[in-house]
Parts: sequence; structure tokens; C-alpha cells
Amino acid sequence: MDGPELSRQELMILKDMEQDLRADRLLDRRLRTLRRGIRPWTPPGNWLRRHGAALYAWLLGTAGAVLLVYAVTTPSPPLIWAFAAVWVLTLVRLIRLTIGWCRTHDLGG
Repeated sequence: MDGPELSRQELMILKDMEQDLRADRLLDRRLRTLRRGIRPWTPPGNWLRRHGAALYAWLLGTAGAVLLVYAVTTPSPPLIWAFAAVWVLTLVRLIRLTIGWCRTHDLGG
């Protein structure tokens, strides 16, 4: 190393910082794996949290399709309004999913 050595106080501070960093298991796992794009630091039990929004959008889309079929076959105003409400909720959910996806993926370059 070129340059002056660290003083005793600086070495102690550096040692304390290294101990604190080693104690952080999440950071340790991130640094050991260093895989870009894959999140190895997430626990396996949070599948529903990561995919819950997409599942919710899929269920809303399916319900909207079923309501659309029923609203077309039986011209009932409550079914038409129910379809309209589910359709709006589905669009809002899909827009939020798209925004979240764009925030996590680098699209610019």
C-alpha cells in the first residue's frame, strides 16, 4: 500500500466497522452471492408478498371476464355496473404493477 499507515485509533475504528458489517447476515449473503437480477437475500416464504399483486390482478381479470359474459347474455344493470367496477379495479392494479415493474428494471440504459 502506498502512503502512510493508519494510526492505532483508525485501525480500531476500522476493526469495529468490519465487525459490524460481518454481523449483518443479509449484507453478508448479498456480498457472497453477487448475482445481478436475482434476489437471493429474500427468504423463500415471501412468495405471496412478491406475487400477490399479480395474482390479485389475474383474479380481477378473470372475474371481469366472467361478469362480462353474464352482463352480455343477461342485460341486467347490476351486472353491467359490477363489470364496470371490476374492470376499473383491474386497470388500476395493472397500472400499479407496470409502474412497480418499471421501477425495479432498468429501462433507460
